[in-house]
Amino acid sequence: MKAVLFSTLLFACTVSPILAQSPEKKGLEIALENEKNNDGFVGEYSEMTMVLINAHGDRIERKMTTRTRETKREGDQSVSLFLWPADVKGTKMLTWTYKKKDDDQWLYLPALKRVKRISSRNKSGAFMGSEFAYEDLGSQEVEKFKHKWLEDTQFDGRDAWKMERIPVSKKSGYSKQVLWVDKEYHNPVKIEYYDRKGELLKTASFRDYRKLGNVWRVHEIEMNNHQTKKSSIITWSTREVGKEYDEYEFESDGLVN
Repeated sequence: MKAVLFSTLLFACTVSPILAQSPEKKGLEIALENEKNNDGFVGEYSEMTMVLINAHGDRIERKMTTRTRETKREGDQSVSLFLWPADVKGTKMLTWTYKKKDDDQWLYLPALKRVKRISSRNKSGAFMGSEFAYEDLGSQEVEKFKHKWLEDTQFDGRDAWKMERIPVSKKSGYSKQVLWVDKEYHNPVKIEYYDRKGELLKTASFRDYRKLGNVWRVHEIEMNNHQTKKSSIITWSTREVGKEYDEYEFESDGLVN
């Protein structure tokens, strides 16, 4: 009887730290693990196509490139350039992401030949008429959200974490996001975005992950807006990591060149 009691107490002592771990603490640990597995790419060059689809199924296609660099101080910096069609050719967007404060973003409009700074109050606005908001396009720093683990589950037959994250910024267009994060990719395979009223606004589906060096990168994202019935799809034809860029290439003054 004593042996049984001792074994029971030993088991309880062994598992109690796990059982005591709150969903919030576990969610934060998973988010930090995912961030760690996505670091170290140095720089990235991408070529992609963005398709805008309205509620009637009409399609508009745009081609663009993006350069991204890691920084030692804060989040990533990126420059996106539209190549086609003619009405958006030469448009550029520069993004500096930060761990805690609102990101800095600038938009260069060739028709006006000037750089426009995007106000943090407008981050929930649509990027170039797409269903992607400006805040969707910045790197999703861990510190920008309150994280919560919901359950270990499967998505399309693959092991995943179901997570909830709530934006810290009151200027965000979302009240919360629900994510399914692949345990191997350490990246989302699905995100549900809820508007400020708590109603489902959009769903993003992430497909065709490929391993580039030590990191996994998605090659297709489809964003469906449930309220407007519009959708946007970004497909990558090229993604290269390990690229080295100079800091001056990511200055707002350089957008006019």
